[in-house]
Amino acid sequence: MSEWKNVTDTFSEEERHYNGKYLEIDEVYDDVVEVSVFSALDEPYEIYFTYDIFFGIVYAEKENVYEIRDEMKRELQTEYEKHKQVTDEFINKFSEKYGVCMPGDIFSNFDISTFF
Repeated sequence: MSEWKNVTDTFSEEERHYNGKYLEIDEVYDDVVEVSVFSALDEPYEIYFTYDIFFGIVYAEKENVYEIRDEMKRELQTEYEKHKQVTDEFINKFSEKYGVCMPGDIFSNFDISTFF
């Protein structure tokens, strides 16, 4: 059975600083599911996750970010162990429960000029 691996140390200190945020912890399950926590001054923390084609950010206050992250990890792990690929039903349920947002920088940090 797989287990969660803390891969935070694979990032340099410089890489852990990203867009005014700081990578606190990054964990991977079976090299397929990833959950990370980013902190920022005077802003909610961000829990970033990715599993198969499903990814996003969940915002949480500092006081409960790790409780929410642990709950998300359990649900993502259970879904992965059951289906190996994310299901539409899971995406809908998980997104509604946690208020999943798309990363804003997915478009703003993307250089579209390379396609022209």
